[in-house]
Amino acid sequence: MNTGTAGTVSAEAQRPTPSAVSVESREVHALLAVLSVTAGCTDIISFLGLNGLFTAHITGNLVILAAHFFSGESQIAPMLSVPVFVVAIVLTRLLASSLELRGWDSLEPLLLLQFLLLAGFLALCVGAGPRIDPNGTVEIIAGMLGVSAMAVQNALVQISLKGAPPTAAMTGNFTLFAMSVGEILVGSDAADIAEARKRAAHILPAILGFAVGCGLGAAYETAIGLWSLALPVSLSLIAFFIGFAAAPDPRRR
Repeated sequence: MNTGTAGTVSAEAQRPTPSAVSVESREVHALLAVLSVTAGCTDIISFLGLNGLFTAHITGNLVILAAHFFSGESQIAPMLSVPVFVVAIVLTRLLASSLELRGWDSLEPLLLLQFLLLAGFLALCVGAGPRIDPNGTVEIIAGMLGVSAMAVQNALVQISLKGAPPTAAMTGNFTLFAMSVGEILVGSDAADIAEARKRAAHILPAILGFAVGCGLGAAYETAIGLWSLALPVSLSLIAFFIGFAAAPDPRRR
């Protein structure tokens, strides 16, 4: 056997691999609920406070962008949100891969990154003062931090919590939930009905969490303006600490 190849194989065998996070644990269920509420309140607060900017639902920004384009109006933030979201997703994937190559779980670092981005979103919005200009430089940068935070959340669920439902994009969740309910009501195969019940129960908490987040975010934004971003910042910090509880192997820290 070639000694160089043997050395490479040996190095690969000795490289630590991150432990899998069980999406069936109570800690992960709690984490997913907190993340869903975080996404809901972040999205509605940015929509109300930054003149219709969606941070979690980028498809909404595509619609707004098309509408403004053909009406001749200029909205910079929705235009930037789509490429910023894509770039943030790619960078998050690269960061997670780098961590995994070193044998580290990606969950806690990505949760910390989301918290820092949301904290920056809050700081810039509050620093801009009570008169918000949606096309102002500070406000646009703030909005892109919010978009990036939601991109990180979308990515971390797919990367670090494989098998968990999305917590920041509800269209797919609503579709699967409705299809599952339909199968439960009209299905004839017992195994398919049981699987549909399981799938519906898996998805429903994310939908409810997002709805609760939207309600809380709207109420707080109406009452205290963009200071209401303190709510998703606090929730993201809670999510970060829950992430430690959900970690399967404390030794890797």
